[in-house]
Amino acid sequence: MSRCPGGPPPFPFSSPQVRAIVEAALEEDIGRRDLTTAIVLAPGLWASGRVVAQGTFVVAGVALVGMVCRRLDDRVAVEEVTEDGQEVFAGQEIVRLVGPASTILAGERTALNFLQRLSGIATLTRRFVRAVEGTGVAIADTRKTSPGMRLLEKYATAVGGALNHRLGLDDGILIKDNHILLAGGVRAAVERAREAAPWGMKVQVECSGEAQVEEALAAGADAILLDNVTPATAQELVALVGKRAEVEISGGVSLENVAQYAAAKPQRISVGALTHSAPAVPIHMVVERADAPAG
Repeated sequence: MSRCPGGPPPFPFSSPQVRAIVEAALEEDIGRRDLTTAIVLAPGLWASGRVVAQGTFVVAGVALVGMVCRRLDDRVAVEEVTEDGQEVFAGQEIVRLVGPASTILAGERTALNFLQRLSGIATLTRRFVRAVEGTGVAIADTRKTSPGMRLLEKYATAVGGALNHRLGLDDGILIKDNHILLAGGVRAAVERAREAAPWGMKVQVECSGEAQVEEALAAGADAILLDNVTPATAQELVALVGKRAEVEISGGVSLENVAQYAAAKPQRISVGALTHSAPAVPIHMVVERADAPAG
């Protein structure tokens, strides 16, 4: 049984942002009411539901199934059969539910959407992490997330074993090519950042070649982001930086070449594909009639 290295990170279920995401998703899907269920099912009918894997993948977002259903009706009983970070196989149960049939059917699609999306991200992330295993290089995520879903999607990358990069623009200083252009050059941008940066916050600079790397280091940059360079160029530039700063590689990284980039020995490799290109995993819910509680 494969799990997230060190166990899954704490799920942010108490976060107002996560509660708002769940509310918005239910509002989007149900609207005024689940019309079909209200018309077709007899009032008071109870059901059980089994959320089942239809393939092999890493689970992430199990707690959201319960959050969705209990938001609709707190009488729904939820049993989490698996935990985030666990690798499951076709036919394996992930969550069991018992409650009013109308609630289980109304929440089914929203709950599965969350679980399929986050598990897909965790699964792809785990593949990248395994591709660089033993190199000492960390895989990190980026801000290339679905609008409104960043907290959950970055949670899923952490479940897969990646480091979380900046949660938002207020969470770190990364001087990119457009900043450099508008600030008047690498040195000018770095010097202004160092003057105004909050105490202890590192200044990272995106560089694409030797000249920019040397200029950033001379200006006092703490970290270099090598953007869209080849593995061979990455090898040369990481060696050039040496121990003068941390090095991160980003841009053009895939499962096919990530090991080549890791061979350059940067501290991190950040991969936008973890969130912007992860396919949803196959999961479905099997529903049966259940006995209503006595009384």
